[in-house]
Amino acid sequence: MSEVKISGSISVGKGKMVLFSGPCVIESRDICLEVASSLKNICSELDIQYIFKASFDKANRTSLGSFRGIGTREGLKVLQEVKERVEVPVITDVHEIEQVDTLAETVDVLQIPAFLCRQTSLLVKAGKSGKAVNIKKGQFMAPEDMKFAVEKVKSTGNENVLLTERGSSFGYHDLIVDFRALPVMRNYCPVIFDVTHSVQQPGGSNGKSGGQREYAPYLARAAAAVGVDGFFIETHPDPSKALSDGPNMIPLEEMKDFLQMLKKYWEL
Repeated sequence: MSEVKISGSISVGKGKMVLFSGPCVIESRDICLEVASSLKNICSELDIQYIFKASFDKANRTSLGSFRGIGTREGLKVLQEVKERVEVPVITDVHEIEQVDTLAETVDVLQIPAFLCRQTSLLVKAGKSGKAVNIKKGQFMAPEDMKFAVEKVKSTGNENVLLTERGSSFGYHDLIVDFRALPVMRNYCPVIFDVTHSVQQPGGSNGKSGGQREYAPYLARAAAAVGVDGFFIETHPDPSKALSDGPNMIPLEEMKDFLQMLKKYWEL
């Protein structure tokens, strides 16, 4: 399995735990700076590599009226400020090939959303950016088939590719994690386990996705025991007031205990 270099001394796949974490979407500058600063301090104390995550645009919300972000220009300003003031790498979603070049000027990792993991033009364009690329496994994809998504990015000469497991569709409003997917996909590149989206309950009659954050510790420990290279965890100072994915996010005040627990299992 290859090592994926992110930024500076941060790399994935060489035996040191990495955390991708932040609010689901950029709601405000203050929330992003608060979360990034808190998590950087926690991860420094626990010796965990940290990359700040927030989406500048949530283009796949269930309802047309759902909050998508504060706009591309303002969202990228926030990511740049987090990167410079907190001194951490940043990752955000990319949805269209026209966005790649602009995002690559700011972010350290381009993330391909699960619903777009088969979009050849987007994967190739992201690979050509030279940035590390994190591909979310589609809820409809077999883990064996994700090797083709990896190959599309690597065809550009960019070897810095990650795969992220985030559960598979099970019925209409639920996801299930097949933990066999983790060792399967680690044959192709380092693998991240998305803790909070794996407990998401997509869609719903009220036009919003739900979630069961109470199960997050169980799935996280299971993934750590099976073997992964890092974790993706969305967090917020007050998930009850979050503008996206609040029901499955971990409260920021609980993150230190959560990560302490998780690292113990991961180190086994």
